[in-house]
Amino acid sequence: MLTINIEVMVELLIKNISEVDEALQDKVRRICEEKSEYYKELFKKYDKDLTIEVIFDHSSSVYKVSASLNLKSKKVLIADEGKDVEKVVTGLFADFKKAVKRQYELERKDYEYKRKR
Repeated sequence: MLTINIEVMVELLIKNISEVDEALQDKVRRICEEKSEYYKELFKKYDKDLTIEVIFDHSSSVYKVSASLNLKSKKVLIADEGKDVEKVVTGLFADFKKAVKRQYELERKDYEYKRKR
């Protein structure tokens, strides 16, 4: 008997982390890693390896942070900006979670069997 365990890999890719103040880099990286754990559980049975891409940009006094995930049907991209990088990252991942979960449910066609008849 042959058992094959296919586990989808969800990789976190952080770009331009050097634009964040050095004192906050570890904290921001830790927040991103904690928030990305949710996606490993969500896409446990997904048949495509995924990469969550988080990009930082610091111009003047505003941090611009964007997160993207390329699913089978389309690419989900969310961006947020603000002066406090920790709040921006936390808020970004909250919005990103909603958008990704909604798109994943659309791909699975959850809306068809959940609707009232």
